[in-house]
Amino acid sequence: MKNVLVLYWSHDGHTARVSRTICETIRAEGHNAEMMSVIEADREGVDLSRFDVLILGAAIRYGRFNKTFVQFVNKHAAEIDAKPNSFFNITLIARKPEKATLEGNVYARKFVQNSLWKPREVKCIAGKVDYPNWSWFDAVQIQLIMSMTKGPTDRTVVRDYTDWDDVRAYARHCLTLA
Repeated sequence: MKNVLVLYWSHDGHTARVSRTICETIRAEGHNAEMMSVIEADREGVDLSRFDVLILGAAIRYGRFNKTFVQFVNKHAAEIDAKPNSFFNITLIARKPEKATLEGNVYARKFVQNSLWKPREVKCIAGKVDYPNWSWFDAVQIQLIMSMTKGPTDRTVVRDYTDWDDVRAYARHCLTLA
């Protein structure tokens, strides 16, 4: 039985939902899985040595990963690198197949190049458009980005581009890393 930790940063809750799905899938496969936000891990501490596999995930917001997430992985890079690990990022550009790979996803590629942590694997997961639940500013900004990338611009739209079967397959794959 493997012990897996999913550490994540979630701005609006979608990355937390992906993390939960990963944990539920790993548990369904008969293994132990815990999830923890990087804020909790940073403030309260986490013993990474207790886990056989580390899965870390974060969403892109305006072309960047959250500063707290980046600082956490840089601070703990050696500990994370010492374990089988994987990184998943949530981004709306991954709704297009050519942007759902490390090679095609500029944000994931920049993260790997600039981070002290060098993930063994990277998974790009398509995110969710959720205009009604975003602040006015976020909705306008993302609407502008969507208009440039031929995505939905109707501010009443909620559209989840996440392939949940693929998320579950990714979770099962991560079990093979240890």
